[in-house]
Amino acid sequence: MRLPRDAWMQRAGVHQERADALTAAHRERAARGEKHPVWDFLFTYYGYKPALLRRWHPGSGIVLEDAPERAGWRWYTPAGLGDAVMPDPEAFRTEKPQLAGLVERMLRRTASRPGQFGCFGLHEWAMVYREAEHRHPAPLRLGQAGTDAVVEAHELRCTHFDAFRFFTPDAVPRNRLSPTRDSQPDLEQPGCLHAGMDLYRWAVKLGPLIPGELLLDAFELARDIRLLDMEAAPYDLSEWGVQPVRIETPEGKAEYVRRQRGFAERGAVMRERMLAAWLGH
Repeated sequence: MRLPRDAWMQRAGVHQERADALTAAHRERAARGEKHPVWDFLFTYYGYKPALLRRWHPGSGIVLEDAPERAGWRWYTPAGLGDAVMPDPEAFRTEKPQLAGLVERMLRRTASRPGQFGCFGLHEWAMVYREAEHRHPAPLRLGQAGTDAVVEAHELRCTHFDAFRFFTPDAVPRNRLSPTRDSQPDLEQPGCLHAGMDLYRWAVKLGPLIPGELLLDAFELARDIRLLDMEAAPYDLSEWGVQPVRIETPEGKAEYVRRQRGFAERGAVMRERMLAAWLGH
């Protein structure tokens, strides 16, 4: 596909407006020096600044006509006569072979597995289990003893290394698995909230090979999942307008699983879109 300059410039402009709307509240807080215990995560944990979201790309193999300003952009290559260019997946794979292999494995293997829906978001509870000092600034809504009791009444089933690595020492042996960085491609599964949020990470890593619209879709998915992650967490976030999903109750568990399944379905579609945009299949 070839896009005339007017067409791709229009798409880039629409993309920038959407990106600005998605990051407006964060940028306003940052300008005032304010922190937010829920939404800052999308920018601090992943480490991607709002400006990155504004840059639109067409996706792998899509030719931008009359685009001399992009001739020197990373992983772009000339595409025929004039100043036409396109994102080149082979340039990415040549420069970043290990990353390319990792991202493809993570997307394909996660997509190939059934979702697991019995964790109930207890990873956040395991991060404060029997611990006097907590990384999160908000107080525990059940107190320390009540929080510990919830952990002890359940089996921990976390499959995601980047959550498991923050478990307290007493929580680690309570988990059914012992995820490691090396085992991540073998354990990641589509029911995991963090696996869904990480689709934003993979979209960023693929850079111009992923259409800008898909990047923002991945950011929106990460944003929506982050809210449930904190609603189901043990913290009292009422000061920030966050109402708890009380996963210590049958009703809370049912709500969590219902929404978790919805995110898994959205994530499955997004993995297919990423692979199709990047590799063409």
